[in-house]
Amino acid sequence: MLKVGFLATLEAKPGKEGELSAFLKSAQALAAAESGTVVWYAFQSGPRTFGIFDAFVDEAGRTAHIEGPIAKALMAKADELLASPPSIVKVDVLAAK
Repeated sequence: MLKVGFLATLEAKPGKEGELSAFLKSAQALAAAESGTVVWYAFQSGPRTFGIFDAFVDEAGRTAHIEGPIAKALMAKADELLASPPSIVKVDVLAAK
């Protein structure tokens, strides 16, 4: 059962929306390779607003993910693509289908 997750909100720099979208789409393959990442969604919720929601069965999976290749790649591209630092919030999953 899913117990913990992350909700990350990202705001693209003006003109970088396409690049951020492409980056998030390419990260799906990395997420699929993470055994502890049970669900991983990248989404766009506004013209320049994007996000990631992912969930894990335990804290070990969540820790492995935040220390893994997606987070490292995002932080390496943050200055180039993001208008401000990403907001990354730990969440507890209360219910899931």
